[in-house]
Amino acid sequence: MSQLHVDIVTPEGVRLAQDVDMVTLPGQEGEMGVFPNHEPLITRIVPGELILQSGGERKVLAVGEGFVRISAERVTLLSDMALYEEEIEEAKVAEAVERAQQALRRKELGEEEQAATAALLARSLAQLKVKRRHRSA
Repeated sequence: MSQLHVDIVTPEGVRLAQDVDMVTLPGQEGEMGVFPNHEPLITRIVPGELILQSGGERKVLAVGEGFVRISAERVTLLSDMALYEEEIEEAKVAEAVERAQQALRRKELGEEEQAATAALLARSLAQLKVKRRHRSA
């Protein structure tokens, strides 16, 4: 069976470079499954869960906003965040969610601060979703 080469790049550098059987991405229109020989596509991704499947194994990452370029044999994802479930500290992320929600409720933020806080909230909620759904044993 043919495979896809997946590259995940964050501001810190290349986070992952691996061949997989399938990747599931959090697209702006919903979850999107990508197999080898996919039609070429460039689209936006939203904060959420990214799943890599290969040989019966699954890797799960929380990803932030970004873009993905898909071709028949390659998926290149550029994101502001990519964290494996085991890297996520649930208590710290839950605190960040609470602080962001409080800041947004107070409505004292300027337009740019509000947008940055909303983006932080979305990334934090994506991390919590991944952590709570796929807890390490």
